[in-house]
Amino acid sequence: MVSCYGPMELLRSARDVLISPVLGRHSDRRLLEAMASLEKPRPFDCTMEPLPWSAGTPFWFDHTADTGDGFNPKFAVASCLGQDLRIGGQQLNRGAVLILGGDQVYPTASRHEYQRRLVAPFRAVMPESVEPRPKLFAIPSNHDWYDSLVSFTRLFISRDRIGGWDVPQQRSYFALWLPYGWWLLGTDSQLASDIDKPQVDFFREVAREIDPSDRVILCNAEPDWIFANKYRGIDPEYTENNLKFLEEEVLGRRIAVFLAGDLHHYRRHECPEGRTQKITAGGGGAFLHPTHGSDVRVIEERGWRGKPPRRFEQRAAFPAEAESRRLTWLNLLLPYRNPTFGLLTAALYTMTAWASKAPIG
Repeated sequence: MVSCYGPMELLRSARDVLISPVLGRHSDRRLLEAMASLEKPRPFDCTMEPLPWSAGTPFWFDHTADTGDGFNPKFAVASCLGQDLRIGGQQLNRGAVLILGGDQVYPTASRHEYQRRLVAPFRAVMPESVEPRPKLFAIPSNHDWYDSLVSFTRLFISRDRIGGWDVPQQRSYFALWLPYGWWLLGTDSQLASDIDKPQVDFFREVAREIDPSDRVILCNAEPDWIFANKYRGIDPEYTENNLKFLEEEVLGRRIAVFLAGDLHHYRRHECPEGRTQKITAGGGGAFLHPTHGSDVRVIEERGWRGKPPRRFEQRAAFPAEAESRRLTWLNLLLPYRNPTFGLLTAALYTMTAWASKAPIG
C-alpha cells in the first residue's frame, strides 16, 4: 500500500505534482497522439465497428477506477473482474469489456509502479492463456498524468495485452460501439479539466455514427457534477463546461449515463424527468473517501445557453452517511498508524514556534 503521509513519499509526490502542470501545458501528449493518427484513413479506434455479440444474449461490461494503491486491494478487485459472480441471488457475468476509469497508479506514474500495482495483480488473476479474452480500455486521471502520460501510453497504447485482457486502445480517449444501441465514450481531460480540440473533433466524428435513438455512456476521470455543486461560487475552475459542451453541442443530449471515479466511494444521482444517471464509482481499491460533509444529495445543474436547468437527486451511496461519519473517527489513530508523519509535523511545529519565539511559559 502507498504510505501517502510518509515524509519521503510526500516529498516525491510534491516534486512531481509541482512539475506536471508545467509539462502538461507545454508538452500535451494528446496532441502528439492526434498528429500520429492523421495518417490513418479514419481517426477511430478499431472498436468503431460494433463489438461482435449474439443477438438476445445479455451484454456486460465492467468499470473500476482508482485502483493503484497496492497489490493486495488491486488483486481483490481484479479477482472480481476476472470471473462470474453471484451476489444476493443476482448473476453478474464477467464483462466482455473492462473500463479503467483513471488513477491506475499511486502516488505518481512510472513504469515500475504500474508494473507493481496494476500489471502484476492482473496477471496473477487472469494469465494470458485465458480464452476468450475480454477487452480493456483505460482513461487517465491526474495521477496517470504526473509523468506527462508517458507510462500510461507505454502500458495502454503501445501494448497488446495485460494479463488475460486484450488492449486494443490507440489513444488516451476512445469510443466503443456496444450492442443494443449503446455507445461508451471515454474522455481525457488532462490535469486542467480540459477537452482539447483534436478530442472534440474525434467525438464529433463519432457523433455522426450514432443513431438518434442510440444512448451514450460518458466515462470521465472526475465527477465534475459533484465538484461544481460543492465549489460553485468559491472556485471558478470547478465547472461542468466540458461535460455540457460534449452533451449539448457534440452529442445532442443523448447521454443516458455519466460515469466517473476520482472520489473513492459510490454515489448515484438521477434526473427524475429524463432518467439520466450520474454515477461516481471510485471504489477500485484505494483508500475510502467520506460520503458525508458537503451536502450533495440534490444537484442543481445549470442550463446550457438558454436551456432549462436540471435537478439530480441522490438515489444511493456507499458507505451510507452514518457509516461514513463513524469511520471518520478512525482518523484519530493516524499518529499511531503513521508515526513518521506525526514526528515530522511535531518537528516542524517546534521549529516554527522557536523561529517566531512564541511565549509558551
